[in-house]
Amino acid sequence: MAQEHSVFSNIQDNRTSSLAEQVADQINQVIIDQNINAGEKLPNEFELAARLNVGRGTIREAVKLLVARNCLEIRRGKGTFVVEKPGQIEDPLGFAYVKDKITLAVDLMELRLQLEPWVAQLAAQRIEENEKDTLRQLCEQVEHKIRSGEDHGPADKEFHAYVARCTHNSVITEIMPVITYSIEMFTKFKAPRLLGDTIRTHWQITEAICANDPQKAYDSMYEHVSENRESIEIVRRMSMEQNRNRDN
Repeated sequence: MAQEHSVFSNIQDNRTSSLAEQVADQINQVIIDQNINAGEKLPNEFELAARLNVGRGTIREAVKLLVARNCLEIRRGKGTFVVEKPGQIEDPLGFAYVKDKITLAVDLMELRLQLEPWVAQLAAQRIEENEKDTLRQLCEQVEHKIRSGEDHGPADKEFHAYVARCTHNSVITEIMPVITYSIEMFTKFKAPRLLGDTIRTHWQITEAICANDPQKAYDSMYEHVSENRESIEIVRRMSMEQNRNRDN
């Protein structure tokens, strides 16, 4: 209990933020310091209020802040729990609310073209032996989905996310949701002829990474993303032409 008291002892001395924000930050720090795992329940608001020497209303406001930050979740009738991936949200930049999805896809392709070849290069340098079979299995899964006519978007996202994981760079892994969002969106626009290219370039990327060949991995990923970008550019031009014809 003494350790817990020390964590919260100076909470009201900081006047640069609201009391609720201070409480929220300290609760978040406890989650980090005490390695409270995903799915574990926090003390109830009565206990937290007593420990922090603040009112229950302040505790409720602090919890709301942490829910908004995707650090906690409230389960009705059960209590407050740490979420699976604290602090992470699926659409951190609000892409779901962008009206022009085709232009957004083009912009994201520009980002991917600069970032993902380097990610593949790094993965080829750092992949561990026990990860190579998994990468090949994910590549096979994408091919199977495409050849069977199923939606391959989720499998495609998983493949690219695993390439990032093989870099063993925690920052790259965390920014991948931005990349995988563009992948899921792009599969909706993908031309049939590009599906075969997806299979081919995915295998080129996979084998280059598994062979620990950084340059080949870079070149293969660059080719893959470039083909995707060219295809979505065609879709955008067609869409713009249709809009002009409609206006005329």
